[in-house]
Amino acid sequence: MPRLDPVPRAEVSDEFTLNMYEFMFGDRDPVAEPGAIGGTTGDWWTVFAQSPAALRHAVRGFRLYRQEVTIRPDHRELGQIRAGWVVGSQFVFSQHCKASRSAGLSEEKIAAIPSWQTADCFDHTERLLLAYADCLAGQQGRVPERLFEQLREVFSDREILEFTYTTTMYVMHAIMSRALRLEFDDRDDPVVEVKAADGSDTLDIGAATSGDE
Repeated sequence: MPRLDPVPRAEVSDEFTLNMYEFMFGDRDPVAEPGAIGGTTGDWWTVFAQSPAALRHAVRGFRLYRQEVTIRPDHRELGQIRAGWVVGSQFVFSQHCKASRSAGLSEEKIAAIPSWQTADCFDHTERLLLAYADCLAGQQGRVPERLFEQLREVFSDREILEFTYTTTMYVMHAIMSRALRLEFDDRDDPVVEVKAADGSDTLDIGAATSGDE
């Protein structure tokens, strides 16, 4: 379950939110009957409904990158799908695998996103964008000067700004999805202590392997 309460349809009074519920869920109550377009549970929408202003702002962002930017859709998606992978959001990565196909990226390129550095299916331009996406998503905006110079040799300032904006927007969505355990990010953290088979809860591995134990 998400960490914040989803909002049942009967409790929604905001007209924009109701319109989004209608679009995503038809006439169902998505809390009682989960399931949205795209095969997700839909709790991203029902949790965001806690703040109609935040939902409205987020949807405006979706429309911006789909309708109003000049950067190519396949280039844009390289940033968004890589952001999902780097941040570790199953939801953002999975959804943008699908969006990447819609934007024209090949199956080979989508499969190579996790290890793009060693893949030979990306051209020079795509590799620049993926390297930049790693700086945005993994280095919090710390970008080597030479990389930025190379970006400006290929892309206009407007295209770089738009790629930066859309990629970091999805860094935010990936972080929020994980923090609030939304959709496919409703998962327990896998990095936990594994109990020893003999039931012991203390071990000095250094001492044990050096014969000092």
